[in-house]
Amino acid sequence: MKTQLLIFDLDGTLIDSRADLAAGINHMRDRFGLASLPLEAVSGYVGDGVRKLVERSLQGAKVDVDDALQVNKDYYLSHLTVHTFMYPGVEEGLRHLVEAGHQLAVLTNKPGDPSRSILQHFNVDHYFTSIIGGGDVENLKPEPDGILQCLRTTGMDPARAWMIGDHCTDLAVARNAGIKSAFVRYGFGEERGIEPSAYFASFTELVGYFVGP
Repeated sequence: MKTQLLIFDLDGTLIDSRADLAAGINHMRDRFGLASLPLEAVSGYVGDGVRKLVERSLQGAKVDVDDALQVNKDYYLSHLTVHTFMYPGVEEGLRHLVEAGHQLAVLTNKPGDPSRSILQHFNVDHYFTSIIGGGDVENLKPEPDGILQCLRTTGMDPARAWMIGDHCTDLAVARNAGIKSAFVRYGFGEERGIEPSAYFASFTELVGYFVGP
């Protein structure tokens, strides 16, 4: 396969961060006298940036969102990788993709600095030409700003670019930028009616598609 630009989402695609995200949200809720939320509920609020995560997690409580956001950020930034882990096959898969000549990037709605810190923690940050998170470009996914930045950085033709993720925002941003999309079924997001160009049940299956047997 010719060189492709593979742009990966982070949470639910490269890493399972649900337990640490839920811990941060429940720390915030406890600070404001609110009961904890189950992991499944918090997981369902992920994908549209940290502010939306906090807003959804407050569930109409009379709490200032900016205050709650700061409490959550302060906690989460010091607990990024307590329970977070990379999905099976990701570390070796990224290496195989790079060895096959593909260019890799990350585009996430998680703020940029913690995203880079997490990838550095797992020693895979060097595989990516760009790691773009919330605050690094003007608009979050599904606006195409991040993908357009990745295309400019690499000089790749959009016809040879993919957005790979587990959430409808990943599929929508690919559509808005005019590139192909792939949905990973092992994550914790939802398609919500947007049809991707391809589906993958595991990261190993994804690697096989782009690298071959």
